Amino acid sequence: MTTLDDRAPSGPPRPASGRRVALIAGGAVVLVAGAVVAVAGATGAFRSDSSSTACSAPASLPGTVVTTRLMNMGGTGMHGSMMSGGSVGMGGSAMHQSQWPTWTRGMMRLVTSVDTVPAGPVSIVAANLGTISHELVVLPLTGPAGTRPVGADGKVSETGGLGEVSASCAAGAGDGIRAGSTGWVTLTLTPGRYELVCNLAGHYRAGMSAELDVT
Repeated sequence: MTTLDDRAPSGPPRPASGRRVALIAGGAVVLVAGAVVAVAGATGAFRSDSSSTACSAPASLPGTVVTTRLMNMGGTGMHGSMMSGGSVGMGGSAMHQSQWPTWTRGMMRLVTSVDTVPAGPVSIVAANLGTISHELVVLPLTGPAGTRPVGADGKVSETGGLGEVSASCAAGAGDGIRAGSTGWVTLTLTPGRYELVCNLAGHYRAGMSAELDVT
């Protein structure tokens, strides 16, 4: 006896439309996941994943406190040929001061906790979350931030500078804030526009500047 379930289909097989939709949806998920990974990888290239440093500023500093983070591309985000001793290395031991002509804008960052502060005593704390030494110099600003002319030595003019943070685990000037260290300085600022810059060779051109407005 032939039952209804044993009968051969009378027409052509129906297309597996549900299967196609599932495959398309799965491909979309893969593309989105890949994009997320790519963005995370690009962001992670900046050595800023540490919230602590080898030393910290005093718990109480005069006036308004501005916290800054000094960062450069490096760490887990940059490996391979660019880290293996080539002239364009951007992290670890491959990054030297003599390589500054190869650095381009966006390879380093100087980020401030606030953009505007009241006039008077201002304490600037600079935490070096990068893989190499950095510094912070306070300069008067007339034009757009990040547009100062860079000299043949890879630095900008410090004419009119009001002070700097370039000592590791100490206040004021020194020989550079070492990776993983913090420095600080207290200045009296009058109303106006200022630019915070790292003026080691090539660092300003690589993106290490930020505007600070004093009201």
